[in-house]
Amino acid sequence: MEASIALRLPRDAASVPLIRQMLDGTLRSLGVESGIRDDIELMLTEACSNVIRHAEPSDEYTVSATVHDDRCFIRVVDTGHGFDPDKLQEPKPGAEHGRGLMIMRALADDIRFTNKRENGAMVCLEKRLRYQPGAAGPHLMSADHRSSPASR
Repeated sequence: MEASIALRLPRDAASVPLIRQMLDGTLRSLGVESGIRDDIELMLTEACSNVIRHAEPSDEYTVSATVHDDRCFIRVVDTGHGFDPDKLQEPKPGAEHGRGLMIMRALADDIRFTNKRENGAMVCLEKRLRYQPGAAGPHLMSADHRSSPASR
């Protein structure tokens, strides 16, 4: 089994809590540990916030999140001017902004940026999941579940 969410959202700060709550609700229902959910929520918030602040002239963006086996995959795609993550400068100590990419890099198990020059950017985040004891997620996501008598 695979659990997926995909939304096209307005480039508006009010959209961030919506996708965050939807993904957290899914992860909570599957029994993902709270610390992992917190990391995912922060990574997602930073990726979406960067779109809202910087993806001009785009008026919308898409977020897709998939849980497959013990991994969560998140994609945030905009249609702005794009950016080169390697050319961004580190924020100065005490700066109030500019730490989003550093936070995502610190929390994600894998992060990839695709720059579609003058046609947007895509941030792909991957996080390994850990489940609470007795959680439904590992059972539902396992390949063994698909072939069990109950699933026929």
